[in-house]
Amino acid sequence: MAIKITEECINCGACEPECPNNAIYEGGVEWAMADGTAVSGSYTLIDGSVVDAAAKQAPVSMDTYYIVPNKCTECQGFHEEPQCASVCPVDCCVPDEAYTETVEALMERKTRLHG
Repeated sequence: MAIKITEECINCGACEPECPNNAIYEGGVEWAMADGTAVSGSYTLIDGSVVDAAAKQAPVSMDTYYIVPNKCTECQGFHEEPQCASVCPVDCCVPDEAYTETVEALMERKTRLHG
C-alpha cells in the first residue's frame, strides 16, 4: 500500500529529499512520472489511465506536501521502512488504505520507475 501524508503535515519538508522515487511534492506543485525516475514515453497509472511520463499532472494537495501513489513503493528495494515516515516529526506519513498492494507489486513498480 502506498504512503500518504495527512492533514497534520506541518510542511517542514523533511520527507521530500528522503524519497528514492521522487514521489513527494510540496503542496501546489505539479508532478510527472518522469520526475526523478527512468520513466519515459507512455506510462499506465494505477487506475489504468495512460499518461505521457513527462506531462505535468495536477497536484494531489494544494496546502501540504503530498505523495503520488503511482510513484510510491513504500521504499521497497531501497530501505527497510518508508523513509518519509521515519523522518516525519509529526508522524503524518501513514499507509494509504486506498492503495493496498503486495510487496511484489511494489517491487515491480520500483523496477518500472528505475529500470
